[in-house]
Amino acid sequence: MGLKEKMQLRTRNHALEVISLCNQLSRNTQNQIISKQLLRASCSVGANYRAVARAKSTADFINKLYVVEEEADEALFWLELLLELEPVFKDKILACSSEMNEILSIVVTSRKTARKNLNNFSN
Repeated sequence: MGLKEKMQLRTRNHALEVISLCNQLSRNTQNQIISKQLLRASCSVGANYRAVARAKSTADFINKLYVVEEEADEALFWLELLLELEPVFKDKILACSSEMNEILSIVVTSRKTARKNLNNFSN
């Protein structure tokens, strides 16, 4: 299994973990709003990472990684809010945050490497 396939699986599994977390939260208004946003951003990371594998060019690859990066950062924001509002789920929220930070780090490194390679090829 190559890196792209491993990352696709990793982002998919992370989305499933976030879905599980959100299903455990109480159904008050604040949790419903945060859950909806967190679910959208977290699932978007996986969906958009799949699109990375189908990039038509290096520039397209880089642009698609930017989308994944933005969604991952947004998911981290919602996880931070949730951590303050739902400390009873601290361990699960921190585990989701840690995994999303790792995914984000890999995506940023990949994007920077691709950008560097594109610039070197252009020169």
